Amino acid sequence: MARSPRRAASYRLALRLLLAPARLRESLTTIHRPPSLRNATIAGAQVALAVVLIAAALHPSPWQHVLGFACLGALAALFGRSATVVQRRRIVLIAGALLLGPVVVLSWLSWLGLPPLALLLVLAAITGVIAALAHRLQTGVPGAVIFIFAASAALSPVASLQLLLERCAATALGVVVAWVLCLLTDHLRDVSDLPTSPTEALQHRVVAAPSPGYAPRQALRVALCAALASGLAYAAGWPHPAWAAIGAVAVQQGAHLPGTIHRAWQRTLGTLVGAAIAWAFLSAAPSFWTLLLAVAVLQICTEMTIGMNYALGQIFVTPMALLMTTLAVPGEAADMALTRILDTALGAGVGTVLTLAFSSVQERIDLARHHRQTP
Repeated sequence: MARSPRRAASYRLALRLLLAPARLRESLTTIHRPPSLRNATIAGAQVALAVVLIAAALHPSPWQHVLGFACLGALAALFGRSATVVQRRRIVLIAGALLLGPVVVLSWLSWLGLPPLALLLVLAAITGVIAALAHRLQTGVPGAVIFIFAASAALSPVASLQLLLERCAATALGVVVAWVLCLLTDHLRDVSDLPTSPTEALQHRVVAAPSPGYAPRQALRVALCAALASGLAYAAGWPHPAWAAIGAVAVQQGAHLPGTIHRAWQRTLGTLVGAAIAWAFLSAAPSFWTLLLAVAVLQICTEMTIGMNYALGQIFVTPMALLMTTLAVPGEAADMALTRILDTALGAGVGTVLTLAFSSVQERIDLARHHRQTP
């Protein structure tokens, strides 16, 4: 029997449908065909090579303590993988600026002595701004989460102006290395189906353009979501509350209500498996070079799989993040696997609830229709 529009649009029904077993089955069985597996693999390889070169150079140097920030800068090569060669040079530089900017601001505020909770609120505000800028500047996949991940690393204390400058210089170095590698290897990508002129590229962007005012609304939602998730994790006494903000924002990148809960399940379950892999690997006390090789392989595997199914990607990205943390802070990440799981689950829950709270009547009606059509 069909439900009335008013009944189908109720929040209570929408929450029940989001938590229905069918959403879990969909999240685990849905496999997408990525736009270009070749381009995704090349982007992952470009980042992996940049990380290896940077880590190999900084590990024996006096700047080993900022190695992690240099590796974060190298993540700029993840963006613009489906752009033309000329366009991608610009996109990687824009992504690099969005990676570097939050590191500069948060490190500077940390050096000034801003307390942890205030830094989390600033991170939330920056998160909203980045979400709007990433959308407006058309940076492409993987979206704003990477920028927030880099920003969260800058929450650690800064004891001196020298350390502040070293962090910023290391992040900028990572961006430069990524840009140069893209410049040298972009000819390997498949650009046969990409727009061949600025006019054609603009036409592609206009077709996909959302309604006016979307970016400010989304920025406010993202900022509120990040603030609430990180605030709850901080109140609980968890050591890395920014991870909860990352999880919450990642969930909000779903294109619709079913997509939101899909990403929540996929991120949580993928993180659970990935954290277990990281814990087992780190328990064997691998050497620096073994860690570095593992990070490079995991980066490539992440980009090859995350476009197919978000849970598959999380199985690789979670240990990669924890292993990269170990490269920067040896001996710490083995104890962070459980924290990563808790923060991810909290962030996924907060992101889902707020997405539902801000949903429109039509979105909830569409969710009810989708549920009826699901086997």
